[in-house]
Amino acid sequence: MMAQVLDSVEWSVRDGIEAPAHWSDRAVAIVASRYLRPGMDTSIRKLLERVVETLAGWVDEPGYDAALMELILGQRGTFNSPVWFNVGIDAQPQCSACFILSVEDSLVSILELAKTEGLLFQRGSGAGTNLSTLRSSREQLSEGGHASGPVSFMRGYDAFAGVVKSGGRTRRAAKMQILDASHPDVAEFIESKAREERKAEALIAAGFEGGIDGEAFRSVAFQNANLSVRAPDAFFAAEERGGDWELRAVRDGSVVETVPARDLLERMARAAWACGDPGIQYADTIQSWNPCKQSGVIRASNPCSEYLFLDETACNLASLNLLRYGDDVEAFRRDVGLLLQSMEAIVDRASYPTPTIIENSRRFRPLGLGYANLGALLMAEGLPYDSDAARVRAAGVTALMTGEAYRVSAGFAERWGAFEAFDENRDSFLEVLHRHRDAIGSLEGAWADAARVAWDAAVAGAEKHGVRNAQVSVLAPTGTIAFMMDCDTTGIEPDLALVKYKHLVGGGTLRMVNHTVARALAKLGYDPDPIVAHVEKHESIEGAPGLRAEHLPIFDCAVPPPGGGRAIAPEGHLKMMAAVQPFLSGGISKTVNLSHDATPDQIADLYRWGWRHGLKAIAVYREGSKGVEPLAKKDHCYIEECGACE
Repeated sequence: MMAQVLDSVEWSVRDGIEAPAHWSDRAVAIVASRYLRPGMDTSIRKLLERVVETLAGWVDEPGYDAALMELILGQRGTFNSPVWFNVGIDAQPQCSACFILSVEDSLVSILELAKTEGLLFQRGSGAGTNLSTLRSSREQLSEGGHASGPVSFMRGYDAFAGVVKSGGRTRRAAKMQILDASHPDVAEFIESKAREERKAEALIAAGFEGGIDGEAFRSVAFQNANLSVRAPDAFFAAEERGGDWELRAVRDGSVVETVPARDLLERMARAAWACGDPGIQYADTIQSWNPCKQSGVIRASNPCSEYLFLDETACNLASLNLLRYGDDVEAFRRDVGLLLQSMEAIVDRASYPTPTIIENSRRFRPLGLGYANLGALLMAEGLPYDSDAARVRAAGVTALMTGEAYRVSAGFAERWGAFEAFDENRDSFLEVLHRHRDAIGSLEGAWADAARVAWDAAVAGAEKHGVRNAQVSVLAPTGTIAFMMDCDTTGIEPDLALVKYKHLVGGGTLRMVNHTVARALAKLGYDPDPIVAHVEKHESIEGAPGLRAEHLPIFDCAVPPPGGGRAIAPEGHLKMMAAVQPFLSGGISKTVNLSHDATPDQIADLYRWGWRHGLKAIAVYREGSKGVEPLAKKDHCYIEECGACE
């Protein structure tokens, strides 16, 4: 049946590569450069056959191969990059993009972590670790002298990451390094990356080559790592009242120093103002949504903070292209189930780097279904990203995605049994499921109505059978796979700019013009051609002939166009995150963009806002604060993706 689906599609040859004719040149070029295995994949058709045949064999249900091939060919959804790198090649392929690792306070464990990370990067995955278990530089070693401290070891980890090509190709490795707000070295950690960025700026000023692979940035540390401070409610309560915060020794918990909590938050804000790091993770909020509380505390995340779960676990991701569904709720529900079948089968068939992760993958079976193109969907429907209507739309689709995924997972549990640790976590698991369902509240619309039905069935199924998967949903950055699906926007993000430039690893620049603008203009009753021509020429929709002022907010992007203009306010990003967070098992990979003239005080206020409104994590980026990033508008660069969690 899969062959019939393939034969029903028109194929074309571009640059010597056979590909679906309806895929854009951009999609074909990026998929060919990233995923085709030399000597094996002679075309994108062969790539699709390799992966889909293998996954369908694992699922082993009649007609599944054709249904999955139709979904992927139609660009309605796809799997994270390690699946495309490795499935159908290795007997037990590495399939998960996201890993959370741990480290003990011993040299053997510290070196073992470097080895494990390297093996993961080689196969196209990213990893995160909380380093707070390592003694601070202010504590003594048993043999005498002082410990090196986590920041010293971070340099070594970063160096290894920099020389291991992710996926064995040109993709850069990526990692998350986390430190608790109570660790004695937290101030050094907070300022570590900003100091390195200043060194790179000095090298560029002295004539060394800039750029993502230039000598300047290759000469400084922490370019392969995102940094986050893990802060509990007590920290923010102390900061709010102007109180002190205790830094405690790792070995015995004694107080090493007492500092003003506000001073520590302001240090975080100043460093993030300078270079985008560190982000912040809200420890108690994360733990309150942990469905497996009896099994442990969530201490860390993957590189982009969307996979938030227990140490020594892994998560395979997949994403749906929202623009392909419009108002078709039933098609969306069907495709949630289709993707989950493969993702669940992957858990037992994939390889993992350590015995503990193997054990935990079977014990918890976490999955990370998400979506891309939310920003394009909202634009196409004439909804400004920063509007109540857009937030209701996003909340509805997110609630349906996770509710339907848990309903399907409860069905898996009825057939094959719940995940091994379900019984010991039954009470906390059901409590979290009820919180998800109750969060729908008075949300209106077809998607919210469908979500209520899905969540009622999910809770009933879980109470009767348990669920097969401890987590089912996250919102990843969807870098490469968004291009594979011809998305205009990634993950939950609005468009960065209506015209963008992607700096390719290994050289070259790709100019990308938002294709959803014409669709939105037609819906609003305009002749799109003259307005689109204006956008392509001026890289801005402002001043376009005939465009009414009341429609400008529909086309607002994360950053203003060259020369200045409109952009989504930072609070608009946070409000969207707050609207969808209650309906996700994990977190949200999301950049809160700020203008170049934003202040550290504004960033500190954003961190406070996130804590008060129930977010799990925040990352910020101030326009022009970093020399080079993968995605850019002309002459300026911005963070949008880390490159590993897709």
